Amino acid sequence: MDTLFRLVSNLHQPSDQSYNSSTSSKNSVDLQNHCFLIPSPPEQCFTSSFMVDQQHFSASSSSNHRPDNDHVHQDHEYISTINSTDRWFAPLDVNLEFSNGWASTLIVQTAIAIVDNNASRIQQLMWMLNELGSPYGDIDQKLAFYFLRAMFSHVTNSGERCYRTLAMVSEKRSCFASMRRMVLKFQEVSPWMTFGHVASNGVIMEAFEGEKKLHIIDISNSFCTQWPTFLEALASRSDETPHLRLTTLVAARSDKKVMREISRRIEKFARLMGVPFKFKAIYYSGDISQLNFTELGVNDDEALAINCVGAFRSVTPVENRRDFLISRFGALRPRIITVVEEQADLDSDGVDFVKDVQECLRWFRVYFDSLDGSFPSTSDEKLMLERAAGRAIVDLLARAPAECVERRETAARWARRLHEGGFKPVSFSEDVNDDVRALLRRYRDGWTVLDDGEDADAGIFLAWKGQAVVWAAAWTPEPLDGEKSRQSSSSH
Repeated sequence: MDTLFRLVSNLHQPSDQSYNSSTSSKNSVDLQNHCFLIPSPPEQCFTSSFMVDQQHFSASSSSNHRPDNDHVHQDHEYISTINSTDRWFAPLDVNLEFSNGWASTLIVQTAIAIVDNNASRIQQLMWMLNELGSPYGDIDQKLAFYFLRAMFSHVTNSGERCYRTLAMVSEKRSCFASMRRMVLKFQEVSPWMTFGHVASNGVIMEAFEGEKKLHIIDISNSFCTQWPTFLEALASRSDETPHLRLTTLVAARSDKKVMREISRRIEKFARLMGVPFKFKAIYYSGDISQLNFTELGVNDDEALAINCVGAFRSVTPVENRRDFLISRFGALRPRIITVVEEQADLDSDGVDFVKDVQECLRWFRVYFDSLDGSFPSTSDEKLMLERAAGRAIVDLLARAPAECVERRETAARWARRLHEGGFKPVSFSEDVNDDVRALLRRYRDGWTVLDDGEDADAGIFLAWKGQAVVWAAAWTPEPLDGEKSRQSSSSH
């Protein structure tokens, strides 16, 4: 019988197929006025001068393209353990009528069996997931594959080792070329990232109106792809072009070669745009809340903005570290803070494992469906994103809460945190909303913008097929007592 974790299909067999065309025969189951802030398709001002050379980066589907041999090491870490568990598995003697969503049924039943400590049931259900799952199949097969790995790691208390192995292999394979292909292709075919960029850029530009010295602290996971269009917008201002300092915070584990290349390219782009510009990357260990904020070099004569894109979820939820981070942001007295995060309730203490699995399933089914609806059927960039999602599933279901870096919270919960941290919401102007809607018209049908009717402070939402997936919001510090007095006297 095949090993439990086929991290990459057929890695131990010669194959001339590309990532996405590789399949296993046993998995061939027959189952039933701010317009300048919008990136030019496909991010033309960006791709021509910043991230793309003259080389054409199309998805590889040639017959001589092989899966990266580095992934053999992912399997190697587990072979001995998995082979010893093959004796667990025996076919489940049940009749299942396969239809859309079959993976969710099996996965939830497996989670229930884990909670009930029903060893035989766990073994049988995992056997079925192992037989049916594949990272190269349809959405249900992908979910079966990735959730099986996470739940097996949970059961065997190997989540930390599994996650670190996957992260290590990913980092080993990382290079500027592969990451720019992935990021740019994702932005070309899906608004998942560009939605937040356009919304944040618009509200930051409005907050910086008339200022001559600007400082943006960028905490994001998009490799500075947000800023070329912002630089272009600054260059087109009717008044004197302001001076911009961009300070980006980067996890210490990140490849420094990548950041050096990004720095070189974005500085070159700023020169082409005629914008006085200074770029600095600051590396931090742990999470952002542990950063020494004196390294940021905030000056009183600069208008400050803090841009957080996919940054909050990496902060550990234990010991009120997220509230502590917001209070530290407030102490910097920024003109504006922009927040873009994914809309999911994945911040759990692990007490209700079945509920955690159900929310994970809901969230990642929508995510995989949006990828399928945006990318062509064979895309190496899509596979990279799916593998990253697979690591996130392990992080969420098999690691201790204090170690997790993927614990997303809903917009409403972050709004409460920001309110309690001394911030008040800033509404997006009609111009910014128009820019966001114009952006979505460049993508395939299925993407819409939603407002949160129950909590207007939560911002605006990007939705896929009616389900909110990403939200963007802007906040500013409440005036301090001295500032309130000055504002009151100036109004009389």
